[in-house]
Amino acid sequence: MGTRKIGSFGLVVLGAVGGILISLGITAAAQRGEPLPLKELQQFANVFAAIKSSYVEPIADDKLVNDAIKGMFSELDPHSTYLDAEAFKEMEAITQGGFGGLGIEIGSEDGMPKVISPIEDTPAARAGILAGDIITHIDGKPTKGMQLNDAIKLMRGEPKTPITLTIKREGRDKPLVIHIVRDLIKVRSVRSKMLDNNIAYVRIAQFQERTVEDLAKQLAGLNAKTSPKALILDLRNDPGGLLDSAIGVSSAFLKPDVLVVSTKGRIPSSNREYFAKPVDFMRSQLDGGNSPLAPKVSDWAKTVPMVVLINVGSASASEIVAGALQDHKRAKVIGNRSFGKGSVQSVLPLSEDTGIKLTTARYYTPLGRSIQVTGVDPDIIVDDTAQGNLFRLPREIDLQRHLLNGTQAEDESSKLQPADSKDEPKMFEFGGADDYQLQQAINFLEGRPVKKSDPSVAAAKSDKLAAGMPATGTPAAGMPATKKDTKGKSDAGKTPATEKKSPVKAAEPVIQRFRITPEGVVPVKQ
Repeated sequence: MGTRKIGSFGLVVLGAVGGILISLGITAAAQRGEPLPLKELQQFANVFAAIKSSYVEPIADDKLVNDAIKGMFSELDPHSTYLDAEAFKEMEAITQGGFGGLGIEIGSEDGMPKVISPIEDTPAARAGILAGDIITHIDGKPTKGMQLNDAIKLMRGEPKTPITLTIKREGRDKPLVIHIVRDLIKVRSVRSKMLDNNIAYVRIAQFQERTVEDLAKQLAGLNAKTSPKALILDLRNDPGGLLDSAIGVSSAFLKPDVLVVSTKGRIPSSNREYFAKPVDFMRSQLDGGNSPLAPKVSDWAKTVPMVVLINVGSASASEIVAGALQDHKRAKVIGNRSFGKGSVQSVLPLSEDTGIKLTTARYYTPLGRSIQVTGVDPDIIVDDTAQGNLFRLPREIDLQRHLLNGTQAEDESSKLQPADSKDEPKMFEFGGADDYQLQQAINFLEGRPVKKSDPSVAAAKSDKLAAGMPATGTPAAGMPATKKDTKGKSDAGKTPATEKKSPVKAAEPVIQRFRITPEGVVPVKQ
């Protein structure tokens, strides 16, 4: 993407794909604040000259400079990086919704590529790639110590060409070898359908240039079929995207001109407030407002009872939308705590086809909460599946050199914990019949009990564990062989505990009941 395109691109990007596209005024402002360290720059020039003139093999000037730039980012937060020509081009392709390759968002951990999230309906997702997978080899080539951009280049390629990934997965002793055929990736940003009892379901997979327009068409289409009585917005495993799209999506459900998000940084241009757009904004997305569906778009979406679904894979722009709807009490947030990426990246062009992505601000919800590291806490916690949580994606707090929250201490308990069982819950389709969190959202909207997980499954698991205890009275590792009563007598001759155990009874879940009324969803007194 050339410099000439930057002006027209004019996007604010969050999450996996970028930041605010601004001018080199940031550099100028930084230089006005602190003079350039001329002594250190002279030292850098001396090292550059020594390597260029005396290294055992000749090295091109552009390679030396590019490697030096990459080195300056090595100790910054994980979202700040140098964008070479390939990375710069890919950022543009992702924000516009189409690119070639496998269909995965990746980061880096322990010097190897790590899957942040597979993109829905792509070769990677269909092949069974999961969030949290570590890619140890690409076509047999080890990735340890490989630059992330180099790994991306290896995975990109012409459609219909094969690639083999070796995967290390949490809870698996042996690596997985997965064969994938590359394809042209066209990410469908918004999907929707009508559920039973006139509940509308809308899923946003990623915040792109067309997301607001696509959302307007989906909402209009849902309303044309029937009048929805409630709405579920699914942001699970949505890695983020464009800030402007996040503002537009929030505007579809909030009153006009209310605060959606604010950003705060070191320089004045980083301190901004973003407000919900006017009432006619969504209508204008439908053929300039000329569509016969246009008058019906925004009215019902701003008033019907609403649930937002999030999980550990909901990041950045997703967290902006969830946080805004939660703070304004427009929707109940259900699911698991989100990823916790509350920082803004500014993309500055360096040349026609290169740039840098630099963290310049933190963003805050309408009530002033920083989501950096902490994420968005759901109003009602519900596991990914009835059997427990499936997605074990590292959160922002797990990333090395992550930016601190700035307002509160980090909660170490929120870091990724080892799996407590090798019996992983089964993968499910978002919005499908086996989507447990979706079913709980429906239960909430229809006034039925909402459960974190299925108590009967937990009871069965407890029974299984109890049944696995030694049946002969032989103590398990680390347990005493006998138990004494208060008089000091041993019970070693008594019936072993495993022979007289009673059935495990699951604890009764805390049940919240709600009812849909013209005024919205209200709690039902017990």
